[in-house]
Amino acid sequence: MAAETPVRTLIAPAEMTRRTGRFLYRFVLVATLTGFTIAFVFPLYWMTTGAVKSSSELADPNLSLFPESWHPESYTDAWTNVGLGHFFLNTLVLALGAWLTQLLVDVSAAYALSKLRPLLGNVVLGMMLATLMLPVSALLVPTYLTVVDVPLFHVNLINTPFAIWLPAAANAFNIFILKRFFDQIPAELLDSARIDGAGTLRVLVSVVLPLSRPVLAVVSIFAVVGVWKDFLWPMLVLPDEAKQPITVALNRLSEFMPANQLLAGMVMASVPLLALFLVFQRHIIAGLTAGSLKG
Repeated sequence: MAAETPVRTLIAPAEMTRRTGRFLYRFVLVATLTGFTIAFVFPLYWMTTGAVKSSSELADPNLSLFPESWHPESYTDAWTNVGLGHFFLNTLVLALGAWLTQLLVDVSAAYALSKLRPLLGNVVLGMMLATLMLPVSALLVPTYLTVVDVPLFHVNLINTPFAIWLPAAANAFNIFILKRFFDQIPAELLDSARIDGAGTLRVLVSVVLPLSRPVLAVVSIFAVVGVWKDFLWPMLVLPDEAKQPITVALNRLSEFMPANQLLAGMVMASVPLLALFLVFQRHIIAGLTAGSLKG
């Protein structure tokens, strides 16, 4: 029987038997959790409580952690006065369309690179991953020129949802994640399906995708969050105010809105993403930790 590999930790297991070691372990654990909690939760708390403060209190240089007077009506005022519901609907349409196009393109590309193994597939994958090394600003101008005049079709996509959906369709990072997961699926499962008469598409739909639910959830989160929080690209390709998402609309309306209503709008724009994570967190964790298949 092979000897077990010793586990390396910050504090040696032998030290955990001593009072000093246990105290040091608890101190490091509590300090780390407290630091991460403050770093990630405090901005949300500040934004949420700032929305129920009065505008004069927000402008006061002596900042307070708790509101001196509560104004929860700022949420309803922000929703009704500037029509945030319309911009929420715009954002939802853009996010769902980008999610669908990303799944169609990225799953197909990852499946082809992983299981179909086309000629020069590794070269294609390497070229796609090389685009991750480029800053977004370097791709902004050529992408914009492509959207203004789509090659071959000569169609202008400005002020249409396709200006958001099509550039987001091929995501090199998502393709890489999907391919690595598909690589772990045993070839015997696919061969068995082919023996039963399943074609390439049927193997993908009936075998690969049901096994890939965790990683599909992760990719879906990335796709929706990426479009929901994007600001610069929608501002460039959607100059029509009626078609803008919530991020662009809040920036445009910020000079006309009271500070507390602006923060209330930011809170409402963040709620769907937080809810999405809370609902799918089990699938996200499963997708990030999946490393083997049972069967």
